[in-house]
Amino acid sequence: MSDTVHAEIHTGDKGLRAGSIGLVGNVIIGLSAVAPAYSLAATLGFVVAAVHTKSPAMFVIAFIPMLLVAFAYRELARDTPDCGTTFTWGTKAFGPWIGWIGGWGLAVSAIIVLANVAEIAAVYLLRFLHLDSWADTLWIKVLLGCVFIAAMTYISIRGIVISERMQAVLMFVQFAVLILASVIALVKVGTGHAGDQAVTPEIGWLWPSGLSQSEIAAAVILCIFIYWGWDACLAIGEETKDPEKTPGRAAVITCLILVATYVLVAYAVQSFAGFGDTGIGLNNPENADDVLTILGEPVAGGFMAAALLLTVSVSALSSTQSTILPTARGSLSMAVYKALPERFAAIHPRYMTPAFGTAVMGFSALAFYLVLSLLSQNTLGDSIASLGLAVAFYYGITAYSCVWYFRRSLFTSARHFFMRGLFPLLGGIAMTWAFLKSAIDMIKPDYGSTSVGGIGGVFILGVGMLVLGIPLMLACFAHNSDFFRGKTLTATTEVKVPDVY
Repeated sequence: MSDTVHAEIHTGDKGLRAGSIGLVGNVIIGLSAVAPAYSLAATLGFVVAAVHTKSPAMFVIAFIPMLLVAFAYRELARDTPDCGTTFTWGTKAFGPWIGWIGGWGLAVSAIIVLANVAEIAAVYLLRFLHLDSWADTLWIKVLLGCVFIAAMTYISIRGIVISERMQAVLMFVQFAVLILASVIALVKVGTGHAGDQAVTPEIGWLWPSGLSQSEIAAAVILCIFIYWGWDACLAIGEETKDPEKTPGRAAVITCLILVATYVLVAYAVQSFAGFGDTGIGLNNPENADDVLTILGEPVAGGFMAAALLLTVSVSALSSTQSTILPTARGSLSMAVYKALPERFAAIHPRYMTPAFGTAVMGFSALAFYLVLSLLSQNTLGDSIASLGLAVAFYYGITAYSCVWYFRRSLFTSARHFFMRGLFPLLGGIAMTWAFLKSAIDMIKPDYGSTSVGGIGGVFILGVGMLVLGIPLMLACFAHNSDFFRGKTLTATTEVKVPDVY
């Protein structure tokens, strides 16, 4: 018997295991896709470099458009709970071409981040094991990173339930260590046991006064990265109990948990480390890549140092798997509506997961990781800096899709006006501003670590990966034009959810 069967190509019946997870499990998937410990370790230092003491303010400012976009996701998921998310909603609102390229934006984000989180998971695990020389050896960390991608792809194929259970354990470890380390740091600052560089926390850190538009844009595009991933809640909506309400609620809850955690950690790190340019100071250039784990030993000794190293590795590892989940389901939805070859609609008969799409996603991330790693470690680093462009791109499409799709009902009630109209519109405008302002800054040759022909490597990677979707879209059109001619998915197509087993 073949390992895979093809889902029937009609609305709503995709062969997924309906009713598999509840609200808590959905929130766990969303949080794990964000990878808060890894995101903070990789980003906080650069945010501080951009805005100095105002990083907590940037976390709050970036949270606002995220929450506004989350409202759009919630409303669209309530009306059309489909695992294609941006692809499906963009198609229903603006037609097949916008929908397809929106789905591609989501795939680009996943491919870029998977390459980076796999290496981070490998490097921090080796450092936790005191194998620092191995962590600095290219072929060893690349090999281990590839093993992680392959392993997480396999687990994703095995099913959503085993994925949720694994993520629950990994998520508990992350938040327990982050909150414990932050509380200890703040207590030491308050009791005068934090060292000479410590500074007193200020409420003014939450207000972005004195910052230029470029500084705010640079910080916000970084913060978009550290929030990105909560929309994984929506991609598994068809496998969730009460799919019309639970995924949307999970998305909003995830965003609220993240902003509270990020502000707490930012206050703790800034207060404890201070802003000196030596030692653990946040303005020490040697600390820019990671201002989180270097605080472990000063905060609570060797145990906390080891715990933070392991936490960042676990965080990146969990993100590797939870990023594959929604992207593979997005390709499933695209195949169901014939926007991709039907092979991507293949469902494993035992595990009831999009096995082929999951495998292709894992292989694509593996290939991207190998190419960039062997090309240049600087190029790999620039790729993560470009991620915010792809995220802002497809979040913006989703927000605008909500406004346009519900345009006829916006004035039927105050709730509809705000939740379906004003809030998503403001979120879309914010994402558009972040995309355009960042793209303009990124095109400069001194932005990031690489440049080609006088153009910043970050811009080339970010915009280039999005533009790559155009020939791929045309190839899909040539393969089967039914979707692009509006025969399989339109604004009036009823998207049904499978009955709960």
